[in-house]
Amino acid sequence: MFENPEISADELPRVSTVHWLGMDRQFLRFLLVQAALGVIFVSIGIGVLQQIFNIAFAEEDIHLKLGMLWFLIPVIAAPTFIWPLISVPRKGYAVRAKDIMYKSGVFWHTVTAIPFNRIQHVEKSSTPLERRFQLATLQLFTAGGSGGDLKIHGLSADNAEKLRFFILNKVGASVEQH
Repeated sequence: MFENPEISADELPRVSTVHWLGMDRQFLRFLLVQAALGVIFVSIGIGVLQQIFNIAFAEEDIHLKLGMLWFLIPVIAAPTFIWPLISVPRKGYAVRAKDIMYKSGVFWHTVTAIPFNRIQHVEKSSTPLERRFQLATLQLFTAGGSGGDLKIHGLSADNAEKLRFFILNKVGASVEQH
């Protein structure tokens, strides 16, 4: 006979007792360099746009002032450089006996737990800039999901590979060595 007894709230495990591991130290540097590159590209784009307009309207003796566009650079740069300083310390992951957990969020806090028995595929990836900082992203796919159900950015490449290997062994999949 099927039984499904209730569990009291006092018996539930506390998330506060989870030992969270932070992202790799290089992750913050990576995000700041990524932000700097973005600001540089926006600055170059504004400069090129200003030159194109000056050349295009040179015969009509019209000089368009694009000074307001230069105002966008500090408006874009300030939050782009400040946000990683605020968000990275609030990210973390925990590997437990039966699942992996990930927390993130500054305003809206999110904690995601993926049981190992639901994982079907684990992928480690890295962009060229991430590889420069020896970082990787671990993406977990579960049954029925159309995309990755969990992405953990900011892991060291070595740690991401160890986690991938560990998780695949937990789920009983064959593991490829890279």
